[in-house]
Amino acid sequence: MARHLGQGAFAYLLVLPAVLLVLGLIGYPFLYAVLISFTNRVVGNAGHFVGLANFRYLANSPDFWAAARNTVTIVVVSDALKLAIGLSLALLVNQRLPGRGIFRAILMLPWAMPAFVVFLIWRVVYAPIGGALNLVLGAAGITTEMIDWLGERPTAMPAVILATVWRGFPFWFVSILAALQTIPAEQYEAARVDGANAWQRFRAVTLPAIRQVVVITVLLSSIWTANAFENVWLLTQGGPSDSTIVFPVLAYFGMQTMQLGQAAAVSVAMLPVLAIMVFATTAVAQQGSDE
Repeated sequence: MARHLGQGAFAYLLVLPAVLLVLGLIGYPFLYAVLISFTNRVVGNAGHFVGLANFRYLANSPDFWAAARNTVTIVVVSDALKLAIGLSLALLVNQRLPGRGIFRAILMLPWAMPAFVVFLIWRVVYAPIGGALNLVLGAAGITTEMIDWLGERPTAMPAVILATVWRGFPFWFVSILAALQTIPAEQYEAARVDGANAWQRFRAVTLPAIRQVVVITVLLSSIWTANAFENVWLLTQGGPSDSTIVFPVLAYFGMQTMQLGQAAAVSVAMLPVLAIMVFATTAVAQQGSDE
């Protein structure tokens, strides 16, 4: 009995450094952000406890609701497009095609490039004068008008979403491709013998096999997109007006005005939505593993 207790204590000692590291790098900053969200702290002044004043201010702020609407729009639309593109390319590359190794490497380039480089390039592409997009549209005879893609409300959000999708679809592609390669070929052969066509094989074999991977990818991509800062800041800085402002940019505006309490409140306000997303995704993934 004493020997088993000694082994248990030794096991806890082995994981203790990792636990302390997680608490130091994640737990402390998280709890500190929650704490100062209930204060009127500014840079250079610790401030004092103000309760829910920061959250009441956000609830009455048009910028906050615009950020909430824009964040949801970017996450939902970009994830849907990334799923469609990533799944289509994964199904294509999973076939025995000549040069598919090179094709896979090329498709990973947007994900391999630093984010700030990607979005600075897209800013040049969208430039109203000399931008690649306007030059291509003009050369194709589609329009001769110099469109300010990032400076006009109707086009700013689609432009940000397009750049976000281009940057993020390789993660979906490689995740789904890895799941496809774990499906035994015998399952497809059995489905063919049963007379299933391509769509029926996809529904009966492919979709159940990749569902859990897709669910986890949706979760990770949604969290990363909701917390992304470079895509909006480097392209539009939340403009024109508030048409592309998102939660990270709104929090950064609070930092610029030295209002640390309000900036922390913006971040804390995102937590319930992200927590619901995590629990829902975990429940769906667990349901898939039990079937």
